[in-house]
Amino acid sequence: MNTRITNLLGIKYPIICGGMLWLAVPELAAAISNAGGLGNITAGNYNSGEELRQAIQQTRLLTDKPFGVNITLLPSFRITSETYDDYFRVCCEEKVAAIEVSGSPAQKYLDQVHTAGVKIFHKVGAVRHAINVERLGYDGIFAAGIEEGGHPLNDDVTTMVLIPRIVDSVQIPVVATGGIADGRGLAAALALGADGVMMATRFINTHECLAHDNIKQEFTRRQETDTTLICKSINLQGRALKNKLTKTILESEAQGAGIDQLFPLLSGQRSKFAWQNGDVDEAALMIGQSIGLINDVLTCQQLLDNMVHDARSILQEKSALFD
Repeated sequence: MNTRITNLLGIKYPIICGGMLWLAVPELAAAISNAGGLGNITAGNYNSGEELRQAIQQTRLLTDKPFGVNITLLPSFRITSETYDDYFRVCCEEKVAAIEVSGSPAQKYLDQVHTAGVKIFHKVGAVRHAINVERLGYDGIFAAGIEEGGHPLNDDVTTMVLIPRIVDSVQIPVVATGGIADGRGLAAALALGADGVMMATRFINTHECLAHDNIKQEFTRRQETDTTLICKSINLQGRALKNKLTKTILESEAQGAGIDQLFPLLSGQRSKFAWQNGDVDEAALMIGQSIGLINDVLTCQQLLDNMVHDARSILQEKSALFD
């Protein structure tokens, strides 16, 4: 499948892994890249630029294919502005294929990134932000609908509407994310004008992902209605799996809890322990509505091959309707 994204990044399939705290690590990144997509290392997994460098070098021992790094510029107890500076410096020194930025703009790093020959994308949820990203000189856009896990923009626009709106508004490549987990989603994204797709939730249910098997099995039982939007009251909207903790968070918000009361409940350490021990109730697991489309656990190779095969079949079948 040749698109502007496959050509820009030198990958076989226009399928990219999004940022996943504690899960987007070298083993999974390499497996996705080896399968033909663009694997991802999430910088927030590491306490320093040098730790990130070690992860990048470890990934290179596992694959000779391109992979990227996610850098999420959101409030953090653990990550300082100096650490963010180090993340970008190391990505440039190591010349990773791409950087995915989410959260705050990263203008001060753009010249540094472009000089290093690294491609840089920003995740957005609105046309106005996409236009600004293009103006700033980014190489592409990850357009995220409200269905996505993590922190969708509170404009609450669906992927089905957002993708064609952004595609019509910018000239740089657009990658669709939010609610995509199979070949039907890939075919739909391409039909809407996107150059590829980005997924995160779906990659959790792969054999190479280090998430506990209890969680993977739980995901196969859950439906698209089993996520909820938390932290709207503190302007940090997040989509997470419905569980005991998210119920507590929503109840606390209803009672007027502020950021100081809520942040301990959102601690990344909670999620880290949950992915390791399989307890689905004690952490805010940032999962998208695409969980309703996940029915199994596959290898990354099986997942990507199936997606491309199904997307190709769908597009060929539908095009035949007009012959």
